[in-house]
Amino acid sequence: MTNQLQDTTEQDDNRRSDSAIDLENYLPALLTFLAVKFSSGAAATYRRRFGIGITDWRIMLLLAIEPWMVAGRISELFAFDKAAVSRSINFMQSKGLVETRFRDNNQRRQHIALTPAGLRMHDEIVQIAMAREQQLVAGLSEEERKTVVRLLTRMLTELPKLSGDGGFPDDDGVSGANDP
Repeated sequence: MTNQLQDTTEQDDNRRSDSAIDLENYLPALLTFLAVKFSSGAAATYRRRFGIGITDWRIMLLLAIEPWMVAGRISELFAFDKAAVSRSINFMQSKGLVETRFRDNNQRRQHIALTPAGLRMHDEIVQIAMAREQQLVAGLSEEERKTVVRLLTRMLTELPKLSGDGGFPDDDGVSGANDP
């Protein structure tokens, strides 16, 4: 009797949706899985070898390209929370990896750059980052790799067409905060 009750309960408890997304073919999920797994591996490596996290590394990437950037620009480019950027900058400053300056008599906007030690660390990590990228694309031809980069770049250009809330219209046809 108990097995019969259990079987009935399991059958009645099927909560799968007929509209469920096939995650193996849903591009946003695949991109997220790839980015999270790749970043997690990088974070573990950089933390163990250099004592920095992935947010610190991403900020270093930007500062190596554009020294004396302001924190707001960093937040904007990587869609980072301003508090996370501030914590990372403070941490890297305490480690001697970045320095900050005020410019134009504006005491509220700090301009940030890598120190010589920060540049040296950046250059060491770049070697690891590039090797990891090569491992990631090892199964692709050079033409396929260029195609992936080209397609991802095209998708990035489409993002502004989506509203900040995902661009999904509500029943009234207007995008809103309750979008999935």
